[in-house]
Amino acid sequence: MKQEQNRFKALLEILLVSTRLGLTSFGGPIAHLGYFHEEYVRKRKWLDEKSYADLVALCQFLPGPASSQVGIGIGVMRGGVLGGIISFIGFTLPSVIALILFALVLEGLNISNLSWIHGLKIVAVAVVAHAILGMAEKLTPDLKRKTIALLALVVTLLWQTAFSQVGVIFVAGLLGFLLYRQQAESEDTEFKFPVSRTFAVICLTLFFGLLILLPIIREATSISWIAFFDSFYRSGSLVFGGGHVVLPLLEREFVPTDWISEEAFLAGYGAAQAVPGPLFTFAAYLGAVMNGWQGGLLATFAIFLPAFLLILGTLPFWNMLRRNPKIKGALMGVNAAVVGILISAFYKPIWTSTILKPIDFAFAAVLFSMLVYWKLPPWIIVVTGAIGGLLMTSL
Repeated sequence: MKQEQNRFKALLEILLVSTRLGLTSFGGPIAHLGYFHEEYVRKRKWLDEKSYADLVALCQFLPGPASSQVGIGIGVMRGGVLGGIISFIGFTLPSVIALILFALVLEGLNISNLSWIHGLKIVAVAVVAHAILGMAEKLTPDLKRKTIALLALVVTLLWQTAFSQVGVIFVAGLLGFLLYRQQAESEDTEFKFPVSRTFAVICLTLFFGLLILLPIIREATSISWIAFFDSFYRSGSLVFGGGHVVLPLLEREFVPTDWISEEAFLAGYGAAQAVPGPLFTFAAYLGAVMNGWQGGLLATFAIFLPAFLLILGTLPFWNMLRRNPKIKGALMGVNAAVVGILISAFYKPIWTSTILKPIDFAFAAVLFSMLVYWKLPPWIIVVTGAIGGLLMTSL
């Protein structure tokens, strides 16, 4: 009985924390990783810096929404598969509901340029800067790893393709294997991932099975909802590099086929920029425009299903690999590369699209100080950012 009560309390805590993050996490996937780091690592200590960095590195390898996969992975570690589902629902549902409402009531309204949205983007600058400084201190303590981080920064900044991050992480892992295979770190952390390898194999089989079978069934039948599900599932399965990369895939799937107009597509993209949570929830808007609120929910399920199957299918084997001394060396290189990738993404698009005037930089410095030096809760930083964005328009 007591064990069940403790499990219920743990699941309720996951729901409350992830929902708060889902309501306040503006700024895109890199910003989300900053919010996660602040909440789960610094504040609640659900996992340590190294485990968090390893989880981020793994999710960068996998296709799909990396920040959502990190959130799912943390939820599973904390509360099993149900914890992962609850973590996903809490983080994703607020933006799903908002975008379905936009589709049904406010379609075509231009809200992407509202001043308070700009204030929230500045909040993302402060949060990401804080996360990067903390991770860099921990994960790049020596010159070799600082150099790997620098190389990752330069390459991902100058070569911005869908596969650049995967290539950089692969090369960094090889460098780490060569440089650190004789000196594994003494700190030995371990993922608490309560999922069996049998279940993991089932998830991986289901992932590849749906990816292969759905297009075949789509061509063999004329059932519209199968075509609908297949388009969103494939888009979620084949995307590396975050939410912005999925947009051209979705546009190619639905605009030329007249499922949705170009104007409606662009209006929804503007709305998606203005809500917190993962950009993949843009699928909820598209689904709602095409098939009402039921379509919005089905589209959300379809586009995020690959992320679930991949994270559940790979993490049970990740623990075994990362305990291997040679693999540890590779992970040291990968973790250093993640720091460089985060700095690159911090500059573009977060910094370049947000810090446009001296007042923007000044406000970002104030928010950073509130977060780092005054130790104020992140939600206060978010509210201050929104209010500051409104006030700056009158200056």
